Amino acid sequence: MKHSIYIFLISILFFSCNENTPAPEVEETQEEEQIEDLSQKTLFVPYHNSEIAYEGRIDSLPTKAVQLFWSSSSISMNFEGSSVKALMQDTNYNTFYTVAIDDQEPFTVQPDSLENYLVLAENLNDGPHTIELHRNSEWTRGITLFKGFEIVGNPELLPKNTSTRKIEFYGDSVTAGASVNDTSGDDSADGSFTDSFKSYTSITARHFNAEQRSISRGGIGLMVSWFEQIMPEMYTKLNPFEENSEWNFSQYQPDIVVINIGQNDSWIVNLDGHPRFISTFGDTPPTRAFIINAYKSFISDLREKYPNANIICMLGNMDVTYTDLWPGYVTQAVEEIGDAKIFSHFVPFKGTGGHPSVAEHQIMAESLIDFIDNNITW
Repeated sequence: MKHSIYIFLISILFFSCNENTPAPEVEETQEEEQIEDLSQKTLFVPYHNSEIAYEGRIDSLPTKAVQLFWSSSSISMNFEGSSVKALMQDTNYNTFYTVAIDDQEPFTVQPDSLENYLVLAENLNDGPHTIELHRNSEWTRGITLFKGFEIVGNPELLPKNTSTRKIEFYGDSVTAGASVNDTSGDDSADGSFTDSFKSYTSITARHFNAEQRSISRGGIGLMVSWFEQIMPEMYTKLNPFEENSEWNFSQYQPDIVVINIGQNDSWIVNLDGHPRFISTFGDTPPTRAFIINAYKSFISDLREKYPNANIICMLGNMDVTYTDLWPGYVTQAVEEIGDAKIFSHFVPFKGTGGHPSVAEHQIMAESLIDFIDNNITW
């Protein structure tokens, strides 16, 4: 009995002298496992979640995804987490997207033709983040299906950003950002070099923190194109691949509409032996009055759809502004319409061949931004 009491007293003394003894190793292992589980927690945010922000004419009617067609269409989300992926599928494996996250350098990704997760960001710091997926490719490159984001690492979905300003662009390859990534000087027509994220339209929209929509196609004209379709036939569509698809203009009423079209017309009207000239004009080149009336008709149609918008009739910066001829057509059309909220604005010829470079798009954007600042309150 004395031995038992003696052992008991020694035990009390031992533990009282070791109050700072580390927790048993098994408890450390359990705590590490809890932290590891938290870091691997996953949140899937489906495409129809109201905190995902969309820009562009995007078809939300499909039941399992949204469809993206037009250049500069974008998807963005605010969140917390250590990594994020997008569940996507491209019909042709032929489109490219810019990924912009926080203030990091943007980079380009290409969705697969099979549905899978595309890694957009990893090893992010704690705190809030913003991610944007911006379609660089023209609609002719194919349709992209977007089904949602997956966030990993103590994930949390945050409220989306909203903008009170809206701007819409109509144009050709210049507006689409064609060949902007071709630094070889070849001005390649390969669509992989097209990058609307770097075009004057996106630079301008980002400057004003405005929601952007862009309806464009390389080679398209107002009266005649290098193919059968012309802008008055294309601009009313939601899905440009479907003949009977119609966009509901009441869904998006922009503050500013910018039309930059005429570059392709200015060439084809002088090619009287070209098949597109013949099928459009026969054997007689269009007169000055014909061209001006065609421009007035398109602007008047837009005015009916957007009764309160400021409309900027723009030309440049390829050789359509090399002389005063086509700027003169636009100026006269605007004057004859006589609408105080319809303007003309011309960016001088860039003085180089081919499509605008990144630097030349920046010059064009700065010209448009300055014009808006000095002429429009919005």
